[in-house]
Amino acid sequence: MTRDEARAILEQMTTSESLLRHARTVELVMEAYANKLGENTEEWAIAGLLHDADYQAYPEQHPNVIVNQLREKGEERIAHAISAHYTHWDVPYETTLDKA
Repeated sequence: MTRDEARAILEQMTTSESLLRHARTVELVMEAYANKLGENTEEWAIAGLLHDADYQAYPEQHPNVIVNQLREKGEERIAHAISAHYTHWDVPYETTLDKA
């Protein structure tokens, strides 16, 4: 998945300027951490960008909708990281991306 594809997904489900700004901020922070740690900057940026993508459109299902979409697209590492971020699911942190 490219960052442009991730932005399109985000913008399909999110119209709130504050949520879009939050997603962009987390995208940049994740990219910086990935760069510092020698990790995949695109993957980390996309995880940051999409971590709350379904929050506005599907608040009762968050983050299930975005996690399922990512899995359908073969983005299992990002899906797992977002699942781990949602602490109510008790998904274990397995990678540095999950912890970030």
